[in-house]
Formats: sequence, C-alpha cells, structure tokens
Amino acid sequence: MKIRFLTSLAAAAIMTATAGSALAGGKQINGAGATFPYPIYAKWAEAYQKVTGVKLNYQSIGSGGGIKQIKAKTVDFGASDAPLKPEELDKYGLMQWPQIMGGVVPVVNLPGIKSNELRLSSKVLAGIFLGKITMWNDPAIAADNKGVKLPAKKITVVHRADGSGTTYIFSNYLAKVSPEWKEKVGFGKALSWPAGIGGKGNEGVASYVSRVPGGIGYVEYAYALQKHMTTAMLQNHDGNYVAPTAENFMAAAAGADWKNAKGYYLLLTNQPGEKSWPITGASFILVYKKADKPGQTAEVLKFFDWAYHKGGKMALDLAYVPMPEKVVTMVENAWKANIKGPDGKAVWTDDMIQK
Repeated sequence: MKIRFLTSLAAAAIMTATAGSALAGGKQINGAGATFPYPIYAKWAEAYQKVTGVKLNYQSIGSGGGIKQIKAKTVDFGASDAPLKPEELDKYGLMQWPQIMGGVVPVVNLPGIKSNELRLSSKVLAGIFLGKITMWNDPAIAADNKGVKLPAKKITVVHRADGSGTTYIFSNYLAKVSPEWKEKVGFGKALSWPAGIGGKGNEGVASYVSRVPGGIGYVEYAYALQKHMTTAMLQNHDGNYVAPTAENFMAAAAGADWKNAKGYYLLLTNQPGEKSWPITGASFILVYKKADKPGQTAEVLKFFDWAYHKGGKMALDLAYVPMPEKVVTMVENAWKANIKGPDGKAVWTDDMIQK
C-alpha cells in the first residue's frame, strides 16, 4: 500500500508538466495550491479516475501560488489553507469552501527520541522558532521532559520558504499563544523568520528535518506519517499535553462554527477542549462565482462532491478530518446559489450529488 501511495504521488507530480492541456480520451481538471492536502487529493484523484475516467492534475505549489493561479485564471480551481477574507473574495468574484481538515505537527530529528516522547509547551515552541532557545538540553525544554535524555545538540529550525497555508496555520497558532511572536513576527503565508532555514513545500521541510540532526520543523500530519518522522506532543488550550492523532484533530474541529463564518473564513487553532490538537486547520477550495467555462467548473464540483461523499474513509486513513455532513449540505447549497454560468443558470444542481 505504501509503495502504491508513493507511486500515485510521483505520478501526480509528473502530471503537473501537462497543466492546461487536454488529455486524449478523457476529461482533466486542473488545480494548484496548498501542499497541506496534497496526500489526500492524490489519493482521491487516483480513486476518482478509476470510477469516472476524469483525471485530476493538481500542482502542489503552496497556498500562495494557488491563490495567484486562480486569480490569473490559469487553473480550474485554487487551493489554500489560508482562507481569503470576505472582502477579497468579493473583490475577485471568488467563492471558497472548506474541503478537508487536518493537523499541522512539529517534527524533530533527535536520535534516541521516539514519537510523542518529547513535550513542547506553547512558550517553548514559540521560543524555539523565535531563535531564543537554541539547544535541545535547554532548561526550559528539560523542565517539561523529566526522564527524557535530551542531547546537548544545537537546534536547527526549518520553516517554509514559499508562500504557505501551513505556515499561515502554524504562525496563527504561535501568534495566539505568544505575545512576543505576535508583536515581532505575526502570522501570514510568508514571514520574515527570526531563525532557521527554508524548505519548499511540506515535502521540502520534511526532507530538511530528516537530513539535519537536531532539526525541528512543521508539516501536515500525513507527511510525518509518510516519512516516518518523529512528532512531538504539544500543550493545548486547556493546558494538557496531547499527541497528534485523528481523534485529537476531530476534537479541535468539533466546535467549528462554519454556519456563522462569512465566506467560510474560519481558523481552528488553539481551540478549547481536553483533547484538542492546538494546530488544527482546514484547507479551502477557490473557484469563480461566474464560471466562464461552466462545464469545466461542473467537473470540479463533481470531483469535490464525490470526495465529500465517498472519500471520508480515505481521508481518515491519512489522519485528515472529513467535513461534517451538515457542513457539506451547507456548502453544496452555496454552490447552487452562487456559482453560475454566463447564461445566469446554476452550474450545480441537486441531481449531481453523489449518494
């Protein structure tokens, strides 16, 4: 299964060279953006093509790149983990919706330390990425890790070098828990980092951390699983140390109030709850409300509808959190009301729903 999954990722990456081209004998949907959901999009794409013959060409280039490409109309949809604010959606005539939820996790390269053996408080995590805590045996780290043999090794911070929704989620969390981070760095898709080296995409960060002893970075959880990386426990909103698991991502997502989130603009970091994973987020899809090519936009909606209704188990297998059924219904009603062709007719109709 692991070999097949990695093969599908490689095949999807090769397909990016043909973005925008028509494939003989079948339809193709072109999208670009966030690396956070790439593992599940690749898995959905493989399954969807078997069922429908429709191919998904998804360029995993980061949320910033996906937003740029959809604004330039060079793709059928954009994907971003950093939701656009309602005023920006209105300015460009775009609609966004949450497609999947998951967790951003700190990963470390510390010989002798097993996954979830290391505990990091919110204060310590901010201190590391601020460049103030520079050694793994620092007293601030040791205080929360009694009985763990911490090496006298330099900490190497690895962060994203590209415009990234994963960075947006991670830095939004740090800005909520650390006044110093909020004042000096803030949050966004691209930052002026106080310390560390940059890697491109979740893939790049995972690769750097795996190669650098003493490294620490942040990636979407599926990448940590795929690369057999060492994850750390984090202190959550309620003060508990929790491990990154699908159950704890779900706990954080449980209180998400999508109904009252205008334009679905909602961030899920530092949610209360005994088990809530503190760096949880959603990944969003962007399309134009006025569809110049309604047939192509309909194919996009069919794919993501299929993913909503048929892709839940695949998502859970990779530790993502599927959207609740009531949110799916709300989103699909919004498709019907807001996305229209040049003739003013709705691109999406109820009879297209996969049941």
